[in-house]
Amino acid sequence: MLLERLELVDFRAYAAVDVPFQAGPNVLVGRNAEGKTNVLEAIYYLATGSSHRTSSDTPLVRAGAEAAIIRAHARSDAGRQVRVEYELRRGGRSRSRVGGQAQPRVRDALGQIRAVLFAPEDVQLVRGDPSDRRRFLDELLTQRRPAYHAARQEYDRVLRQRNALLRSARGPSGPSATLDTWTDALVAAGSAVLAARIASVHALAGPAASAYADLVGAAAGPSARVQLAYQLSTGRSIVGDPDRGVPDPAELAKELRTGLDERHAAELERGVTLAGPHRDDLALSLAELPAKGFASHGEMWSLVLALRLASREVLFEVGDEPVVLLDDVFAELDEERRRRLAARCDRFGQVLVTAAVDGDVPLDGPRYAVRDRTIIPPPELVEGEGERQRAGGWGPDG
Repeated sequence: MLLERLELVDFRAYAAVDVPFQAGPNVLVGRNAEGKTNVLEAIYYLATGSSHRTSSDTPLVRAGAEAAIIRAHARSDAGRQVRVEYELRRGGRSRSRVGGQAQPRVRDALGQIRAVLFAPEDVQLVRGDPSDRRRFLDELLTQRRPAYHAARQEYDRVLRQRNALLRSARGPSGPSATLDTWTDALVAAGSAVLAARIASVHALAGPAASAYADLVGAAAGPSARVQLAYQLSTGRSIVGDPDRGVPDPAELAKELRTGLDERHAAELERGVTLAGPHRDDLALSLAELPAKGFASHGEMWSLVLALRLASREVLFEVGDEPVVLLDDVFAELDEERRRRLAARCDRFGQVLVTAAVDGDVPLDGPRYAVRDRTIIPPPELVEGEGERQRAGGWGPDG
């Protein structure tokens, strides 16, 4: 996939920008707090339907505006032109359009734009809470299988209802007669989420190990061995294995139901569901030691970067090549790892990189100046964009 043009209206600090991009590396250079990250955030929103920095759309709308617009003009690997737009309303329901056509649901635009983002906050994938790692898997699955988004929403809906019944069960009336019905629904929805997540861990295992070894080099020796494992709330750990396929949802449903039965008394006492995908974790290990607590800062950065690079491979297996977004990553790497990452980036179809110092990025490609809430493309891209528009614009959307 090639992102050819990005338009932002009242998004974050940008009143209005319209920026062309080209294949290969594109480097946005500017001081901190000038808005470089906001550009990558907007592209990632197009791909996942959410921001990687906030759970609410309200902070994405520029102060004083009622709504923000993110619009992308892209070209699929097959040459089909795609136009995707999200309208984010302050305190209201967001809307999406594909090819100018309003979508019945915002999530119906998912899958049109594909992107993988590495941001400084990603170190939380190693040292943060299980919720950070669950979100990583869920965002990957939303792009790999857009229908997963609906499955996860259904699980969350059932979980909220079941938790409400468990809380009310602590009252004088005791457990509701419908609790068993909602337990059945939780098992059905939860086993679907589990099967998808575990399959994604199997798919990530090989590419993540390969990417990490490539980034750190042979000198790292045994410490370069990466292992991923999905840890269920029931206590079982499933090691990521690229030779294993999608697990049987029926077996997962049986295991989840057993876990709920074993915790039934505790759930009634605490008023909360104690087993299910919402309590699972993704275990990350280096040389058979937990990365959390044992990995150095440099190892954590390399491991998280390897996970993002592996995500690209996993997405590319089932669709268009994703756009790779790297937010100030080169500044955190030593010279050797910069060189190794740059070598990988040179093989990608399109990469957008942000940097405070141009010299930190050992990649050839156009430089965009980001300052005073504006984005200034190199002159040759501006001239080429003008010729394209005079020749007939973007043409029909696919």
